[in-house]
Amino acid sequence: MHGNFDDSIGFLSTQSNKKLLRYLSSHLEKFDITPEQWIVLKRLSEQNEINQKQLSEKVDKDPATLARILDILERKELAFRKIDKQDRRAFIISITNKGQELKEQILPIIESAFQRLLNNITDEEIEIYRKVLLKMNESLDIR
Repeated sequence: MHGNFDDSIGFLSTQSNKKLLRYLSSHLEKFDITPEQWIVLKRLSEQNEINQKQLSEKVDKDPATLARILDILERKELAFRKIDKQDRRAFIISITNKGQELKEQILPIIESAFQRLLNNITDEEIEIYRKVLLKMNESLDIR
């Protein structure tokens, strides 16, 4: 391990992730939506009518966690589930018009928040960071 624990990749990654979630939460709070709910809503807006298993993979949430998030999004009338006609044990998830409208309201605010967050970081640094994260994620994938 390089350096001491406080400066280690694991600690800094965890600390950055927590701070980023708090940062996003503060921007999403006025919309009564959490970062976890936001990512599901955003993915649904990108690929509507997706089965629950595929959505689970896209948002990197286990099925039980995703089911709880979908319960909340349904109560808020932002998404809905219907039975998959090809597999009656599965569900197809869709975003509602209300969910699409909320996504359109939130997206510019989140993009602006990330612009402020990355203000002092060059495009080259961001690309290096992105590549390092991708390599780390590949190394951590369960084989």
